[in-house]
Amino acid sequence: MNNSFQSVLRQLPSVDALLQEPEIQETLLHYPRKLVVQSIRFILDARRKSLLDNPEQTDAVELAAPKLVSDVMSHLAAASDFTLRPVVNGSGIVIHTNLGRSLLPEEAVERLCILCRSYNNLEYDLEKGQRGSRYVHAEAILCELTGAEAALVVNNNAGAVFLTLNTLAQGKEVIVSRGQLVEIGGSFRIPDVMRSSGAILKEVGTTNRTHPRDYAAAIGAETALLMKVHASNYRIVGFTSEVSLGEMVKLGREHSIPVVEDLGSGSLVDFSRYGLGGEPTVQGAVKGGADLVTFSGDKLLGGPQAGIILGRKDLVARCKKNPLTRALRVDKMTLAALEVTLRLYRDEREALTRIPTLRMITTPLEEIEKHAEILASLIREVDAGQRLEIHTQPGLSQVGGGSLPAYDLMSRVVSVRSATMGSHKIEAALRMNRPPIIGRIESDQYILDVRTLQKGDDAVIQDAFRSLLSGSP
Repeated sequence: MNNSFQSVLRQLPSVDALLQEPEIQETLLHYPRKLVVQSIRFILDARRKSLLDNPEQTDAVELAAPKLVSDVMSHLAAASDFTLRPVVNGSGIVIHTNLGRSLLPEEAVERLCILCRSYNNLEYDLEKGQRGSRYVHAEAILCELTGAEAALVVNNNAGAVFLTLNTLAQGKEVIVSRGQLVEIGGSFRIPDVMRSSGAILKEVGTTNRTHPRDYAAAIGAETALLMKVHASNYRIVGFTSEVSLGEMVKLGREHSIPVVEDLGSGSLVDFSRYGLGGEPTVQGAVKGGADLVTFSGDKLLGGPQAGIILGRKDLVARCKKNPLTRALRVDKMTLAALEVTLRLYRDEREALTRIPTLRMITTPLEEIEKHAEILASLIREVDAGQRLEIHTQPGLSQVGGGSLPAYDLMSRVVSVRSATMGSHKIEAALRMNRPPIIGRIESDQYILDVRTLQKGDDAVIQDAFRSLLSGSP
């Protein structure tokens, strides 16, 4: 290393020198000193490495204190930021798995704040003055709404299916139609879950057609369960045949074999009344004779992430006694949010209004069109130089989360195009906004679907476009 290059390296200030900079001193009032020092060292090390790798590209500005302090502040902000952050969902996907799925009702959020600030009777029986069970808190309302004899809440529906199979069919056979051996998000596969639970999968029928006789022929001395799995995120159409729950229940009764139905989404609302069919209800499965039903709490139900098992009291009791139940148990926050969400279903009209997932799915197109025009006007207000082409146009939303996969929701979107910046640049800038705004690109247009926007999001989007057009970060 020659002397001139060493002199360049010596131009880099020390950690202590940067700590004395006024802006850094001000920062120390708001951030832990250890974190500030780490950011300074990171920036100095990065600049030193850049000089060693590219000595001919030495830039005095990059070595000066003002630039280094600016970079330290940027790194400090990023290092201090939460990794789990709120985002604006302009994708049009209501139950967006990557964006946290269902939003909780305001009543559930308020209840969480109350219970998380105080001790509570999670596992304490107030009447008896002794230890109780955490599972009673949502069980009564689940049974009231569905007609089930008993219920159990675990951490998610994969856990509910796993626990059911492990409890009732470990080392035994479970008969499932080949057309229902689904894989959903995160590589969750029914055959894999069944294998892990200790149950033995016995496939019947073909991918597109399964008949009652297929189940009947497969029943043997080692059969523990007949299982029906909701297709969730796909549909088989054309030359098809599927055994109904009623037919399976009849067969199960004849052979004294329980029937389990995994509904996946677990709707408590008959969406066919709102022009969206094909999604069975939990009440329908219980009334139809399923001995156990499993479903999610955070999809069409619109509550927190949870897996729910309900049905016959004796079978649910066996699941509760399984040692794995403790590993899959839910906490006070899940139970509190779930109970509040379920109570809203006592009045379906209230549920459709106050549970965000249901409200977004059933919002009339006329209301969405008005919202789209308002948002488009707000973006135009900050585009003084008329650099953007802003329009509203028809679009399609999706329910998401593997729910109602065969149905698109008619919507209205705001499209933005620019001659001076590509749609990908607009998308990236809004995605890096604080809070991030998630849209999509179609036909070289940046698209925001207003169906999934929440109160206050319009102002955030307007500010983001104002910053984008002014060149501010």
